[in-house]
Amino acid sequence: MTGSTISPLDAPTAGRQLPRVVSVPEYASSAGREAVELAAMAGLVLDPWQEFVLEHAMGEKRDGRWAAFEVGLIVPRQNGKGALLEARELAGLFLLGERLIIHSAHQFDTSLEAFRRLLALIEDTPDFDRRVRRVSRAHGEEGIELKGGRRIRFRTRTKGGGRGFSSDCLILDEAMILPESAHGALLPTLSARPNPQVWYTGSAVDQLVLEHGMVLTRLRERGHAGGDDGLAFFEWSLPMESPLDVGDDASRDPGEWAVANPGLGIRIEPEHVLNERRSMDPRTFAVERLGVGDWPRVNEQQGRMLAAEEWTGLMDRVSRAVDPVSFALDVAPDRSWATIAAAGRRRDGLLHVEVVDRFRGAGWVANRVAELAGKHDPVGVVCDGVGPAASLLHDLDQLGVKATVVTAREHADGCGRLVDLVKQAKLRHLGTPELLAAVKGATHRPLGDAWAWSRKSSATDISPLVAVTLAVWGFETAVQRGEPAFAWA
Repeated sequence: MTGSTISPLDAPTAGRQLPRVVSVPEYASSAGREAVELAAMAGLVLDPWQEFVLEHAMGEKRDGRWAAFEVGLIVPRQNGKGALLEARELAGLFLLGERLIIHSAHQFDTSLEAFRRLLALIEDTPDFDRRVRRVSRAHGEEGIELKGGRRIRFRTRTKGGGRGFSSDCLILDEAMILPESAHGALLPTLSARPNPQVWYTGSAVDQLVLEHGMVLTRLRERGHAGGDDGLAFFEWSLPMESPLDVGDDASRDPGEWAVANPGLGIRIEPEHVLNERRSMDPRTFAVERLGVGDWPRVNEQQGRMLAAEEWTGLMDRVSRAVDPVSFALDVAPDRSWATIAAAGRRRDGLLHVEVVDRFRGAGWVANRVAELAGKHDPVGVVCDGVGPAASLLHDLDQLGVKATVVTAREHADGCGRLVDLVKQAKLRHLGTPELLAAVKGATHRPLGDAWAWSRKSSATDISPLVAVTLAVWGFETAVQRGEPAFAWA
């Protein structure tokens, strides 16, 4: 006789309809209920959580103006955020008299799908369809215009996209991927309108994957603080600070799934979440399904030596250096990760840097460095003499690799060189997520009249950034010494 197990999925599970975090300004009345009823006319029946968001986000002051100029919604994917936006857009077109709505997304496919879904709702509702003057399906010009002149346009975000328009409602979907430059181009489109509103909707930010999470992070901090009389904020997530805080018990508990996913049992089946948990790595599952983000620290962004947008602006996914190059190695203080980086000149004269290898532990590093040195005959292999990687110097020596050990002053010199190259746009990199995360999380410490990266106060493991910094120092100083290997230049 075989034994049987009782699955936690045998118990009925429904998503929690009220957000874990909510902050709403006071309002006298709300257009949310009318928006819900209007959506129902188009066959769009909303969940209780969607109705809750609309009612409080569309609260009005006594003078009829929106109580919330900004609306923030953070919820894991596939819970029904799109349907909520469709209800808001239908209300803007057919109920509120908004002259122009701009729906902005990071990806063209996402913007196009939103356009098609809204158009289908309108075309399938005769009372709405008869009021349509024209539909634009041209690539990049997708939109719907009503006979009275009201319209909605669907745009993919660019640095200048949206300039020249004056919108009443701005939808910033996929707000966890919202560059500062695009935000700066789009937000002023509201300034000339008498009663504007902007919606930020998205899921949790993961710094290892997403390059532009600071706009949503700042909004989230205001929402968590509460008391902002211009912001309506709603978040579904588990109450944890980092994806690494989500233990196995929480990730397997359908009750925890329900806290973060209001659509659980409605459009997300528990069995599907169970399959996601089996297929995803624990960190990704924590971010994508449980809403526990790897959020950047806003108060640490001030005074950064490297701005994330400066760094990402120098990405070139086909960049490569030609030999000779410089290699450098670094190890996290707890020896959980180690990184080997390289720096060298491209054919066009720009400096190229990259993370060559990054794996758990440090036992693999010496052999890999020896292999790279034998293959490329580098101008140098650099290591911080007082950092965690110093313990590998003996192993390197035994393998015939003579590493250059930098002093604290030389390390600081490398930091300054790297920052100068970025500021002058004389450097290119491949956009490695681990390196970007290190750039975003790195802080610095004073070192006499100079400075160096601070392992102690940084928000993440910065060994990729330290390794790149040392590789730059090794290459630049070799050039200054006039090494024979640089005769090609």
